[in-house]
Amino acid sequence: MADVVIAGGGPAGRALARACARRGLATVLIDPAPERRWRATYGLWADELPSLPESAVACAPSTTLAFGTGPHVLDRQYVVVDNAGLREWLSGGYDVVAGTVSGVDHGRQGSSVRLEDGRVLAAGLYFDASGARPRGNRYEQTAFGVVLPAEEALLLVDSPGAAVFMDWRSAESGFLYVLPLGDGTVLVEETSLARKPGLPLGLLATRLRARLAAVGLTPHGREERVRIVLDVPVPRRGRTVPFGAAAGLTHPATGYSVATSVRLAEPVADAVARTWERGPAEAAAAAHRALWPSSARAVHSLRRHGLRALCGMPPELVPAFFELFFSLPAELQRAFTSGREDLPRTAEAMTALFRMAPWSVRKHLIGWHGPRGLLRSG
Repeated sequence: MADVVIAGGGPAGRALARACARRGLATVLIDPAPERRWRATYGLWADELPSLPESAVACAPSTTLAFGTGPHVLDRQYVVVDNAGLREWLSGGYDVVAGTVSGVDHGRQGSSVRLEDGRVLAAGLYFDASGARPRGNRYEQTAFGVVLPAEEALLLVDSPGAAVFMDWRSAESGFLYVLPLGDGTVLVEETSLARKPGLPLGLLATRLRARLAAVGLTPHGREERVRIVLDVPVPRRGRTVPFGAAAGLTHPATGYSVATSVRLAEPVADAVARTWERGPAEAAAAAHRALWPSSARAVHSLRRHGLRALCGMPPELVPAFFELFFSLPAELQRAFTSGREDLPRTAEAMTALFRMAPWSVRKHLIGWHGPRGLLRSG
C-alpha cells in the first residue's frame, strides 16, 4: 500500500510526488504516458519560483515588453522553462505507474484507486493532478502559435532577445505573445485572453497567419495549440484532493499555473506529513487547508471578478485597460499576477485601476460592483 497516490504526470503531479517522497511518504505517480515529452512551452516569472535551477531554464530573455496602446518595459525577469530540465529536477524518490485512473473508492483506512486496465492501487491519500478538462460552460484561454527563426521574428518585434508578454496593438479580440526559446527560434502565439467557450483554434490560426503575412512571413515551423480552463472553482473538501489545474490553481486572468503548482507542492506535502498519523481524513483536510487558506480564497474571488469584467468589456476597450494595467507600479502588477495570498495588495491594484480608468472603461468595471463591491464579495 502506498502512502500517497497521485494521478497526473505533468509538472504539478511530479512536483507534488517529489515533495511527498522527500518527507518519507511512500509515493506512487500514475502517468498515462510516462515516456512522453512535455510539448507545451512554459513561461513564468522568475520571482514566482526562485528555487528553479539553471538546468530547468531554457532562456531568460534580455527584456520583457508589453503593449497596451503603447510600449512598456516590465520590471520583472521572465524565463522560459527547459522541459527536460524541469522534469529531471522534479524526478526521484517516487514510483511511476503507467495507466489512467477510472475511479476511486474511499474507506476509513485509505483509498482504492482503480485503473482502466483493471488494476487497483491501495493508497492512504489520493491526489488528482490530472488537469482541468475543457467544458462549454467554462471560460478558456486559447492560443495558436508557430515557431519562427529569430531573424524572422524581428519583423514582428524589433528588439532582439526580447519577450513580449502581451501585444494588444492591431488586436481584434486577442493579443500577440512572443517568446524566445533559447535555441535561435521564437514562439509567436495569437492568444485569446478569455472567452466562454474559448475562441476556436482555427480562427486564431487564421489571424496569426494574416498577421505574419502582413510583414511578409509564411509560417513553416512547429505549431503549438493551447487551451486552458480559467475558472475552475475552489474545490470542496473531500477525500480526493485536487492539485494543480484540477484544484483551480490556474490564474483566472492570465492562465498561468505551473509556478504556483510547483511552489505549493512543498507546503501541501508538509501539511500531509504533519497530520499523517491522524489518518487519511485528517491528512486530506490538512492538504485542502494548505492549498486554499482564506486569504487565497479571497484573492481568487477578486481575480475571477476581474476576469468577468474583462470578458464583459467591448474588445476595442481592452487595449486601453491593459495600457492602464502596465502603467501601474511594478509591485501592484506583481501583486495581481502573482500575489496569490496577498489580499491587501491585490485589492489595491484593482482599486488603482478603477480610479485611473476613463469613464468608457470604468463603467464596465462598475458593472461588477467596483473595487469595494469586489472586496465585499471576496
